[in-house]
Amino acid sequence: MEKFIDVKKAAAFIKDGNSLMVGGFGLVGSPLAIIAELVKSSIRNLTIISNNLGEPGKGLGELVLEKRVKKAIGSYFTSNPDVVKANQSGELEIELMPQGTLSEAIRAGGAGIGGFYVPAGVGTQIEDRKEVKVIQSKSFLFQEALRADVAIIKAHKADKLGNLVYRKSARNFNPIMATAADMVIAEVDEIVEVGELSPEEIVTPHLFINYVTMKGDDRS
Repeated sequence: MEKFIDVKKAAAFIKDGNSLMVGGFGLVGSPLAIIAELVKSSIRNLTIISNNLGEPGKGLGELVLEKRVKKAIGSYFTSNPDVVKANQSGELEIELMPQGTLSEAIRAGGAGIGGFYVPAGVGTQIEDRKEVKVIQSKSFLFQEALRADVAIIKAHKADKLGNLVYRKSARNFNPIMATAADMVIAEVDEIVEVGELSPEEIVTPHLFINYVTMKGDDRS
């Protein structure tokens, strides 16, 4: 299996109706080249698991404007007014959860854990749709783990095996999403030879990565 592919082929693995994890915080650490290819395609009815849905007209925000997203699961959507409008008009379903809960739900999905109990959200509207359990006199909400059909993530460098390193805060949700999807596609800035990355700096081992594409690489 060819591991290193162009951006168009990477985007083509994502199908209508897929659940899709997308790394990033705002636009930082977001796989913008793959997202741009999705905007060019006819993909529809996506369920996107991501901290947010880009910014107005940028990143995942373009897919929102094109009405390609059916549901979004995340924690910080109000930075994009287009997301708010789409939700208020009934075009986009939103499942909101605290950021720490989102992160742990993805981590649990990657670790094979079915779910966990968390105190965040107790006494809020989030409690209305969750199982409540009292543990040592304190209330907790049950959160199911999250997994996706495909994860598209962003890293700084990959070696020719597919081991990944990240750049500063662009690391954010990307490493945990690499463990929690049936297929993982990494968009990187640079590809280096095996041995050029120090083992101490490798965050995501190549065994988690199905495909690697490089930003700006269309090979057409």
